Amino acid sequence: MMPIELPEGYLSQARYCESPNQDARPPGMVIDLLVIHGISLPPREFGGPWIEDLFCNRLDPNTHPYFATIHTLRVSAHVLIRRDGSMIQFVPFSRRAWHAGESCFQGRSRCNDFSIGVELEGTDEWPYDDRQYATLAKVVCSLQQHYPAITPQRITSHAAIAPGRKTDPGAAFDWQRLFAAH
Repeated sequence: MMPIELPEGYLSQARYCESPNQDARPPGMVIDLLVIHGISLPPREFGGPWIEDLFCNRLDPNTHPYFATIHTLRVSAHVLIRRDGSMIQFVPFSRRAWHAGESCFQGRSRCNDFSIGVELEGTDEWPYDDRQYATLAKVVCSLQQHYPAITPQRITSHAAIAPGRKTDPGAAFDWQRLFAAH
């Protein structure tokens, strides 16, 4: 299992790159939801510094035409799992990352307040890498150990909490594989 250092909530095996796109959770908030996302920058391309640049507000709008449309976004996730299974953590789990946007889970809005966001480098259409599933399974196990309110029923997709607005991680993500692995 991949240990999480507490009380601040850092994955000891992740490289840390602090995102300014975070803030304090509401007082007394219980972390009880895990949201799985998918992202690629530029769309359908992998590798490069672009996701990290987006989450750290340094995406150059002149580097790619698509970046001109998103460079002003102020977003982050707690963790990004790259195609090779390596991880970058942007926000400690104890703080609120800005990953869900306008969202609702089981009648409860503002999912960022009570959730952890994990981004997988990928697309809705292309299979995720075996190494990503292996790393994600370890992360999920560690999170469930430290945040027992995150039960299997409280692990969901970005699409499920923002229907009509988001589609990730998409049909290419194998939920059965994730749940069988941990």
